[in-house]
Amino acid sequence: MSAPVRFVLASQSPARLKTLRNAGVEPEVIVSGVDEDNVTAESPGELARALATLKARAVVSTLTDHATVLGCDSVLEIDGVAYGKPGTPEVARERLRMMSGGTGILHTGHCLFDTRTRQELRELASTTVRFADLTDAEIDAYVATGEPLVVAGSFTVDGLGGPFVAGIEGDYHNVVGISLPLVRRMLAEVGIAWPSLWAVPRKLRYDEAEAARYDETRGGTERAQAAAEAVMELLPKGGRVLELAVGTGLVAAELVAHGNLMHGLDLSPAMLHHARVRLPGHVAAADATRLPIADRRCDAVLAIWLLHLLDDSTQVLAEASRVLRPDGVFITTTEKPESSRYAAGRTPNEHRSEDALPLLVARAAQYGLYLDGATTFPGPARGNTAVPIYPLIRFRRSAS
Repeated sequence: MSAPVRFVLASQSPARLKTLRNAGVEPEVIVSGVDEDNVTAESPGELARALATLKARAVVSTLTDHATVLGCDSVLEIDGVAYGKPGTPEVARERLRMMSGGTGILHTGHCLFDTRTRQELRELASTTVRFADLTDAEIDAYVATGEPLVVAGSFTVDGLGGPFVAGIEGDYHNVVGISLPLVRRMLAEVGIAWPSLWAVPRKLRYDEAEAARYDETRGGTERAQAAAEAVMELLPKGGRVLELAVGTGLVAAELVAHGNLMHGLDLSPAMLHHARVRLPGHVAAADATRLPIADRRCDAVLAIWLLHLLDDSTQVLAEASRVLRPDGVFITTTEKPESSRYAAGRTPNEHRSEDALPLLVARAAQYGLYLDGATTFPGPARGNTAVPIYPLIRFRRSAS
């Protein structure tokens, strides 16, 4: 199994992050800290490329392991002059009046640095933007929102400023701040296929209807409370707890009620829609095999009813070990009954189940995770059938 790509976005731009997420990519964000005001270049396009390069290199210099880092920076050119973020309402207002009814060129520099191959690619994408005729009242109202003060060229095409853009010639995403077609080509040059970055395997998606009825068809609060109480038996006190495949956040919310600091990741936008209500500000879209978290940042990682869904649990164990602090714990359900797999329409692996205890113990040891605790919890009773019992096990990360 090839190692997953650690893809880092060297930019604090919410628009760039949202664009990548909408395209199925969940990057790790590391802000470069480059002082953009003191950088000069021969042309606006070269300035954008130079700033993107400085951002990527600054982040690469902080890394302690391999990654593919993308730096981006945008500059608006009007009549050969470069315009970045205006910074103040007065400057933004003056700039918008100048832009009204005219055209400009939005340049976005891209620098991709792949540490494994030691390749650095520097590219520029340019898109012509035609601005609508704006009234003074519209300009004043737009400036009052604060949006044009913090974006290159004093406008957005994907936000409140969208109605003020009459047309574009070129890549729309480039105006937002990152050219997806260009990034795809740059990644290909360093041997990374764009689909390999997609965070959401199609077979594990839930639509809105499925997510809405998920809890009630899986035992609801009763099962979540039982799971949380069992987890508490194995969970160290205090610290940061990360739940993989957080789903609707029902179990995580119960753990918060027990006093834990919870963070949740999931692949499904529909499930995350519900999780964000229960854990506002503490959930994100991410793949459990490519966690957007730096090394040794978590005290505990949970995987409740996840491993049995996978074709291969290896990389989840590897990532859990990577993000755990020494002596941290990985807690997971195990030995999901075969009958439940068939009932859910998932045929078990012909040779093994990915949550089988002997398999997990052997694999986990390869990543410094050693079995040191276990408990069980009951599922909800259903008619005359026996109450299901779920095993829960704990691996502890070695201190070395």
